[in-house]
Amino acid sequence: MRAGFESVVAAEIRKKLQAVWTGEARPGARILPGTPYDWASLALLVALFAIALWTYNDYAVTNDEPVQQHYGELIIAYYRSGFTDQALFHYVNLYLYGGLFDVVATFFERIFSFADAYDVRHILCALSGIAGIGAAWATARLVAGPRAGAIAAFALALSGAWYGAIFNHTKDIPFAAAMMGAAYFLLSASRDFPRPRLRHVIGFGILLGTALGIRVLGLLMVGYAGLAILTHMPRLQSEPMRDRLTFFADSVIALLPAFLIGYLIMIAAWPWAALSPLNPVRGLIDFGEFNYHIQTLLAGHVYEMGSVPRWYVPAYLLIKLPLLVLTGAALAVIAVLLRPAGAQTRPWWRVETGLLIFFATFPVLCEVVDRGPAFTGLRHFLFVVPVFAALAGIGFDRLFEWLATARWRWLDALAGAGLLAGLVWNAALLIELHPYQYLYYNSLVGGLAGASGRYATDYWVDIMPEATDDLEGYVEDLDHVGAGQKSYQVAVCGERESFEDAANPRLKWTDEWNTADFFIAPTHMNCDKALDGKVIAKISRMGVTIGVVKDRRAVLLAGRKK
Repeated sequence: MRAGFESVVAAEIRKKLQAVWTGEARPGARILPGTPYDWASLALLVALFAIALWTYNDYAVTNDEPVQQHYGELIIAYYRSGFTDQALFHYVNLYLYGGLFDVVATFFERIFSFADAYDVRHILCALSGIAGIGAAWATARLVAGPRAGAIAAFALALSGAWYGAIFNHTKDIPFAAAMMGAAYFLLSASRDFPRPRLRHVIGFGILLGTALGIRVLGLLMVGYAGLAILTHMPRLQSEPMRDRLTFFADSVIALLPAFLIGYLIMIAAWPWAALSPLNPVRGLIDFGEFNYHIQTLLAGHVYEMGSVPRWYVPAYLLIKLPLLVLTGAALAVIAVLLRPAGAQTRPWWRVETGLLIFFATFPVLCEVVDRGPAFTGLRHFLFVVPVFAALAGIGFDRLFEWLATARWRWLDALAGAGLLAGLVWNAALLIELHPYQYLYYNSLVGGLAGASGRYATDYWVDIMPEATDDLEGYVEDLDHVGAGQKSYQVAVCGERESFEDAANPRLKWTDEWNTADFFIAPTHMNCDKALDGKVIAKISRMGVTIGVVKDRRAVLLAGRKK
């Protein structure tokens, strides 16, 4: 009898362990990957990590990085001085941003003192971007399974708008990754409302704080949490109103530790927010009123950042995201609205997909309605791109499931082949654009060729390393012909730090453009036309010139003769 009982218990334990392993015990709870889709996704993340370490040095120091780096140093100085060194509160407008990434980057720079500060920033930013891909994978997988997760991961990794930014956008990429990770933990927690699992609450709190420690727009996630609770209340439709209100209150109380964790991380990384409880709200309002003399391009028209049309951000979403991502996201919306007959869907996916649709569109709609300032394309709205990728994974998964149950297996295979071809095509384009993947535009505007001169291109002046290499080679040839090595003055349509990080000491940066021997400029906003000279090098991708190097010595000589 005892042996029989023990065998039954052992069998039950094996059954439970298998259920946890496969995810059957609780949706989305699988501890380790167990399908080819999962292994493919993990292989992708490992490959991206290796590629990032191999190529990070190909990317230039961008316009914002020097000031952000200094901001991180000022925050550390503020704490080390016992709060007496308050220079950070007077450093341009960066006090309105959290400095979490900048502090972490400065910390690692001091640990690895042999490394270049900007190399450290680029590697950390790339790791954040890869983590964002992992978060999109986990979220789509949670909602619709391993196939949806794999599609989301590959779709995001092969999106130029995302991959092209992961080495340079050191505010926007870490913020976007944190927001996507917070969304994952929020959806996980919501399934157990009003008593979510502690690990999901803590995970949500940490990533909420991470987002708030970089940009105040992380406050959106607090509102999303309230919405997530509301979306689960219909399951109490038959219950009295008192029970529904109790459900909402208990769910909010359960999330209070997350909000506390998030707040503590925020004020640690954003000292200005700690000066007054209302400062985060003031920061959010100030962001909506930013209006500097910064110009941007849209459909060939030049606008001041404060006067862009309402359709500025939606237009850039439509032309910067791959058509594969847009199509998949549209399929997710259709699936939520139509509930395809016969689809073997999980009972919770519709509500969670609806939440993701809201996460992706609400910030954009706010921008459209409020007509807030905007510039440099999608830069400040990169945080919705991983959500669109997650929706694409869910949408294509729904399509494949519907085709399989509709007895159109040949269409299922054809759709799968089409998706794979689209991913391979995107990968080929990104390889061709390297290291300027952020210049990707889809075929709605004719790719980079159609976007050149009409939309934002190399606003970061990422051409700098390639341009200085070309100029150094040209100067070497001059020295072989001339009387030996000498220094040359170089005017740059870009930041000094970016030039000096890439150039050798013989090339001297100058702000006296009219006396410069050489000129380096991107073609963005016609900056290359600011000075005359003989074009000695062109930086091009896909047949489009994105930057030039000019020799101005003949121009200077002609001016002296006059």
